[in-house]
Amino acid sequence: MSAGEYVLAIDQGTSSSRAILFDRSGGVRAVAQREFTQHFPAPGLVEHDAEEIWDTLLAVAAEVVERAGVKPAEVAAIGITNQRETVVVWDRATGEPIHRALVWQDRRTAPECARLREEGAEAEIAARTGLVIDPYFSATKLAWILEHVPDARRRAEAGELAFGTIDSWLVHRLSEGAAHVTDASNASRTMLYDIHRGDWCPELLERFGVPRALLPKVVPSSGVCAEAKVEPFAGVPIAGLAGDQQAALFGQRCHAPGWAKNTYGTGCFLLMNTGTEAVPSKNRLLTTVAWERDGERTYALEGAVFTGGAVVQWLRDGLGIVESAAEIEALANSVPDSGGVVLVPALVGLGAPHWDPHARGTLQGITRGTSRGHLARAALEGIAFQVAELVDAMNADAGRELEELRVDGGAARNDLLLQIQADLLGRPVVRSGETESTALGAAFLAGRATGVWADDDALPTATEGEQRFEPLADRDEVAERRARWQRAVERSLAWEA
Repeated sequence: MSAGEYVLAIDQGTSSSRAILFDRSGGVRAVAQREFTQHFPAPGLVEHDAEEIWDTLLAVAAEVVERAGVKPAEVAAIGITNQRETVVVWDRATGEPIHRALVWQDRRTAPECARLREEGAEAEIAARTGLVIDPYFSATKLAWILEHVPDARRRAEAGELAFGTIDSWLVHRLSEGAAHVTDASNASRTMLYDIHRGDWCPELLERFGVPRALLPKVVPSSGVCAEAKVEPFAGVPIAGLAGDQQAALFGQRCHAPGWAKNTYGTGCFLLMNTGTEAVPSKNRLLTTVAWERDGERTYALEGAVFTGGAVVQWLRDGLGIVESAAEIEALANSVPDSGGVVLVPALVGLGAPHWDPHARGTLQGITRGTSRGHLARAALEGIAFQVAELVDAMNADAGRELEELRVDGGAARNDLLLQIQADLLGRPVVRSGETESTALGAAFLAGRATGVWADDDALPTATEGEQRFEPLADRDEVAERRARWQRAVERSLAWEA
């Protein structure tokens, strides 16, 4: 049994860094969060400053233990969950990134992905990685850095550089360069990892021109992989790593095949546990590693929406129609419906099941009577329509209907959004009492590895605060709305092609 009473979860997301301290009962003792800068050098390009991410992360981690009045020595383990697919390349000697991080939303490699499809690479890549060819994933972004940063390829081949997704970058910094690792869930998002063999794929490394010397060691999602050396956490084991959506699946306790959840964050991500079987999708979903622990690899089917809660940020920061994201629900509730307005939030292309990097956001059905309230409601509907498409595809792949949709994430705090979702699905939507499921999953993985919880049965369960949203809308009306949505999507596809 671990001597520590607490687990520190690091939730490094697309727009902010958060730290949450959990106790043995699964209770939240303290939370700290800081946003960081989003860089948009050109349309479709999205970058982060990896150094700024590290600075914000270290600040919130130190802040959270101070707020809780907990000594670092009382922290049994650190669990990390992270925005996936985002690429960082750094100098092994200095630890400095050689370019801004290319974010999962970045679409600059769309032409390269089109070339790969034209060459007929899609079947091979899907068979080995479970993924479709899309700029979303890490491989083409990493190849872009190697080609466009002066001397990067030579230095990579000489072993002078290191590549990692954000989990790798944070472990590198926390361990002061002692560890260069990633876990199987994050590795499975790179388009370089064979999810069946459980190792980097030599054929794909050759196809993308990626030297193996760049790559991190793949470690279990639950297990001590490094020790923190930075203050105030020196000596605390880093014992849990998982991509944010896989961590949320674990945090929602979807540990058995057939269980599914949807997270409403910057994007939206629907995952279903498929057990030890890597189920191939026939409906353009992804087959991915959920986690690896105790010598066993668990898989999931996944559908990804690129622009979920980010559309609310755009209404706030881009259009200025609200001053804070929290205002969006009241504004959308000021009107009974969207007034025929449809907002397709393809701000960085469309994910599953369309996989169109050339799609762009469209706002259709505007009249002289269109108000700020209609735009706000159309934005929430745009999120829910995309998730409904994922559920349709998931039902088809699974060969059965989801009885209910379990949800979490920041945007899931919006009651109106979840009611719209239930209406579109014709199924109950169940919001967890723990909207921090992603961080909780990272904490569970780390705590299981260090004896904070002896086994899965010992993990805290919580139904307190759980809320159900039952479908209320007329099904014929919903069918009309979904048909209008499909027409709007068709007008958004291939906009930049």
